[in-house]
Amino acid sequence: MIKIIKQFTRISLVIILFSSCAKVFYSPDAYTLAHKHKSIAILPPEVTITVKKKVDEKALKEQQKIESLNFQKELYAWLLKRKSKGKPFPEIVDIETTNAKLKKAGYPEKPLSPAELCEVLGVDGILISNFDLSKPLSEKTAVVVGLLSGMYGPTNEVRVSLSIFDKSKQKQIWNYNHRMSGGITTTPHRLVDALMKDASKKMPYMK
Repeated sequence: MIKIIKQFTRISLVIILFSSCAKVFYSPDAYTLAHKHKSIAILPPEVTITVKKKVDEKALKEQQKIESLNFQKELYAWLLKRKSKGKPFPEIVDIETTNAKLKKAGYPEKPLSPAELCEVLGVDGILISNFDLSKPLSEKTAVVVGLLSGMYGPTNEVRVSLSIFDKSKQKQIWNYNHRMSGGITTTPHRLVDALMKDASKKMPYMK
Protein backbone atom coordinates (compact mmCIF):
# COMPACT_ATOMS: atom_id res chain seq x y z
CA MET A 1 0.00 0.00 0.00
CA ILE A 2 2.81 2.44 0.90
CA LYS A 3 4.48 1.71 -2.44
CA ILE A 4 1.25 2.47 -4.27
CA ILE A 5 0.84 5.74 -2.38
CA LYS A 6 4.41 6.79 -3.23
CA GLN A 7 3.84 6.01 -6.90
CA PHE A 8 0.60 7.99 -6.88
CA THR A 9 2.37 10.92 -5.22
CA ARG A 10 5.07 10.95 -7.89
CA ILE A 11 2.47 10.83 -10.62
CA SER A 12 0.47 13.65 -9.02
CA LEU A 13 3.56 15.87 -9.05
CA VAL A 14 3.83 15.64 -12.81
CA ILE A 15 1.98 18.42 -14.57
CA ILE A 16 -0.33 17.37 -17.35
CA LEU A 17 -1.35 20.19 -19.61
CA PHE A 18 -4.15 20.04 -22.13
CA SER A 19 -4.28 22.97 -24.48
CA SER A 20 -6.53 24.19 -27.21
CA CYS A 21 -5.09 25.65 -30.41
CA ALA A 22 -3.44 29.00 -29.85
CA LYS A 23 -4.61 32.06 -31.75
CA VAL A 24 -1.74 34.12 -33.15
CA PHE A 25 -1.78 37.60 -34.70
CA TYR A 26 1.02 39.24 -36.72
CA SER A 27 0.94 42.76 -38.07
CA PRO A 28 1.96 42.92 -41.77
CA ASP A 29 5.35 44.38 -40.78
CA ALA A 30 5.84 42.26 -37.63
CA TYR A 31 9.01 40.50 -38.77
CA THR A 32 10.60 43.63 -40.20
CA LEU A 33 10.01 45.63 -37.03
CA ALA A 34 10.91 42.81 -34.65
CA HIS A 35 14.28 42.28 -36.32
CA LYS A 36 15.08 45.96 -35.67
CA HIS A 37 14.61 45.55 -31.93
CA LYS A 38 17.93 45.76 -30.11
CA SER A 39 16.40 45.55 -26.64
CA ILE A 40 13.08 44.69 -25.04
CA ALA A 41 11.65 44.61 -21.52
CA ILE A 42 9.18 42.22 -19.93
CA LEU A 43 6.42 44.08 -18.11
CA PRO A 44 4.97 42.63 -14.89
CA PRO A 45 2.08 40.49 -16.17
CA GLU A 46 -1.47 41.42 -15.32
CA VAL A 47 -2.76 38.50 -13.27
CA THR A 48 -6.39 37.77 -12.41
CA ILE A 49 -7.34 34.97 -10.03
CA THR A 50 -10.98 33.98 -10.42
CA VAL A 51 -12.47 32.46 -7.26
CA LYS A 52 -15.92 30.98 -6.82
CA LYS A 53 -16.62 32.41 -3.38
CA LYS A 54 -16.08 35.79 -1.77
CA VAL A 55 -12.61 36.27 -0.29
CA ASP A 56 -10.70 39.17 1.20
CA GLU A 57 -10.09 41.56 -1.71
CA LYS A 58 -6.90 43.02 -0.25
CA ALA A 59 -5.39 39.58 0.26
CA LEU A 60 -6.48 38.50 -3.22
CA LYS A 61 -4.76 41.51 -4.79
CA GLU A 62 -1.61 40.68 -2.84
CA GLN A 63 -1.68 37.12 -4.16
CA GLN A 64 -2.10 38.44 -7.71
CA LYS A 65 1.01 40.60 -7.21
CA ILE A 66 2.94 37.53 -6.06
CA GLU A 67 1.87 35.57 -9.12
CA SER A 68 2.68 38.52 -11.41
CA LEU A 69 6.27 38.74 -10.18
CA ASN A 70 6.66 34.96 -10.41
CA PHE A 71 5.43 34.90 -14.01
CA GLN A 72 7.64 37.87 -14.93
CA LYS A 73 10.71 36.12 -13.51
CA GLU A 74 9.87 32.86 -15.27
CA LEU A 75 9.33 34.56 -18.65
CA TYR A 76 12.64 36.39 -18.27
CA ALA A 77 14.52 33.24 -17.26
CA TRP A 78 13.01 31.23 -20.11
CA LEU A 79 13.82 33.77 -22.83
CA LEU A 80 17.28 34.46 -21.41
CA LYS A 81 18.06 30.74 -21.48
CA ARG A 82 16.90 30.52 -25.09
CA LYS A 83 19.04 33.53 -26.03
CA SER A 84 22.08 32.00 -24.29
CA LYS A 85 21.74 28.99 -26.61
CA GLY A 86 22.29 31.24 -29.61
CA LYS A 87 18.65 31.65 -30.57
CA PRO A 88 17.84 34.99 -32.26
CA PHE A 89 16.43 37.42 -29.70
CA PRO A 90 17.01 41.06 -28.65
CA GLU A 91 18.77 41.97 -25.42
CA ILE A 92 16.39 41.58 -22.49
CA VAL A 93 16.44 44.15 -19.69
CA ASP A 94 16.78 42.39 -16.34
CA ILE A 95 13.70 42.26 -14.11
CA GLU A 96 15.18 44.32 -11.26
CA THR A 97 16.06 47.20 -13.58
CA THR A 98 12.69 47.04 -15.34
CA ASN A 99 10.68 47.11 -12.12
CA ALA A 100 12.84 49.82 -10.54
CA LYS A 101 12.30 52.12 -13.54
CA LEU A 102 8.57 51.40 -13.56
CA LYS A 103 8.29 52.16 -9.85
CA LYS A 104 10.21 55.42 -10.29
CA ALA A 105 7.80 56.39 -13.08
CA GLY A 106 4.83 55.68 -10.79
CA TYR A 107 3.60 52.68 -12.78
CA PRO A 108 1.11 50.95 -12.53
CA GLU A 109 -0.62 53.44 -10.22
CA LYS A 110 0.07 56.07 -12.88
CA PRO A 111 -1.36 54.86 -16.22
CA LEU A 112 1.19 54.87 -19.04
CA SER A 113 0.72 53.97 -22.70
CA PRO A 114 2.87 51.20 -24.23
CA ALA A 115 4.86 53.86 -26.07
CA GLU A 116 5.46 55.76 -22.83
CA LEU A 117 6.53 52.53 -21.12
CA CYS A 118 9.06 51.88 -23.89
CA GLU A 119 10.40 55.40 -23.35
CA VAL A 120 10.64 54.97 -19.58
CA LEU A 121 12.44 51.64 -19.97
CA GLY A 122 14.67 52.78 -22.84
CA VAL A 123 13.81 49.82 -25.08
CA ASP A 124 12.63 49.22 -28.65
CA GLY A 125 9.78 46.96 -27.60
CA ILE A 126 7.97 45.49 -24.63
CA LEU A 127 6.44 42.09 -23.90
CA ILE A 128 2.99 42.53 -22.35
CA SER A 129 1.20 39.54 -20.84
CA ASN A 130 -2.04 38.64 -19.10
CA PHE A 131 -2.72 35.51 -17.04
CA ASP A 132 -6.25 34.63 -15.98
CA LEU A 133 -6.06 31.85 -13.37
CA SER A 134 -8.77 29.68 -11.87
CA LYS A 135 -6.64 29.31 -8.72
CA PRO A 136 -3.32 30.58 -7.31
CA LEU A 137 -0.29 28.65 -8.57
CA SER A 138 2.21 29.69 -5.92
CA GLU A 139 0.49 27.81 -3.12
CA LYS A 140 3.47 27.91 -0.77
CA THR A 141 3.26 31.69 -0.70
CA ALA A 142 -0.51 32.02 -0.85
CA VAL A 143 -1.79 34.72 1.48
CA VAL A 144 -5.45 33.79 1.39
CA VAL A 145 -6.26 30.60 3.27
CA GLY A 146 -9.63 30.44 1.57
CA LEU A 147 -7.95 30.23 -1.83
CA LEU A 148 -6.37 26.97 -0.78
CA SER A 149 -9.44 25.31 0.68
CA GLY A 150 -11.73 24.58 -2.20
CA MET A 151 -12.83 28.04 -3.27
CA TYR A 152 -11.55 27.49 -6.79
CA GLY A 153 -11.78 24.82 -9.45
CA PRO A 154 -10.05 21.44 -9.14
CA THR A 155 -7.69 22.17 -12.02
CA ASN A 156 -5.51 25.08 -13.06
CA GLU A 157 -7.31 26.56 -16.02
CA VAL A 158 -5.22 29.39 -17.37
CA ARG A 159 -5.97 31.86 -20.12
CA VAL A 160 -2.85 33.55 -21.39
CA SER A 161 -2.27 36.49 -23.69
CA LEU A 162 1.21 37.59 -24.82
CA SER A 163 1.80 40.71 -26.92
CA ILE A 164 4.82 42.49 -28.36
CA PHE A 165 4.56 46.26 -28.75
CA ASP A 166 6.87 48.18 -31.08
CA LYS A 167 8.04 51.62 -29.96
CA SER A 168 8.92 53.05 -33.40
CA LYS A 169 5.47 52.49 -34.91
CA GLN A 170 3.68 52.66 -31.54
CA LYS A 171 1.61 49.57 -32.16
CA GLN A 172 1.16 45.92 -31.30
CA ILE A 173 2.97 43.73 -33.82
CA TRP A 174 2.29 40.29 -32.33
CA ASN A 175 -0.28 38.63 -30.09
CA TYR A 176 -0.60 35.08 -28.81
CA ASN A 177 -3.72 33.81 -27.03
CA HIS A 178 -3.90 30.39 -25.44
CA ARG A 179 -5.99 28.43 -22.94
CA MET A 180 -4.40 25.70 -20.87
CA SER A 181 -5.38 23.46 -17.99
CA GLY A 182 -3.49 21.10 -15.74
CA GLY A 183 -3.37 19.25 -12.42
CA ILE A 184 -3.25 20.94 -9.03
CA THR A 185 0.54 20.75 -8.95
CA THR A 186 0.97 23.31 -11.73
CA THR A 187 3.55 25.98 -10.86
CA PRO A 188 4.49 29.23 -12.64
CA HIS A 189 7.74 27.56 -13.76
CA ARG A 190 6.02 24.55 -15.32
CA LEU A 191 3.25 26.60 -16.88
CA VAL A 192 5.63 29.12 -18.48
CA ASP A 193 7.86 26.30 -19.71
CA ALA A 194 4.93 24.53 -21.38
CA LEU A 195 3.59 27.81 -22.76
CA MET A 196 6.83 29.20 -24.14
CA LYS A 197 7.86 25.99 -25.89
CA ASP A 198 5.08 26.81 -28.34
CA ALA A 199 4.74 30.60 -28.07
CA SER A 200 8.45 31.35 -28.54
CA LYS A 201 8.48 29.51 -31.88
CA LYS A 202 5.76 31.83 -33.12
CA MET A 203 7.38 35.09 -32.01
CA PRO A 204 8.46 37.29 -34.93
CA TYR A 205 12.06 37.28 -33.60
CA MET A 206 12.44 33.63 -34.46
CA LYS A 207 12.16 33.85 -38.24
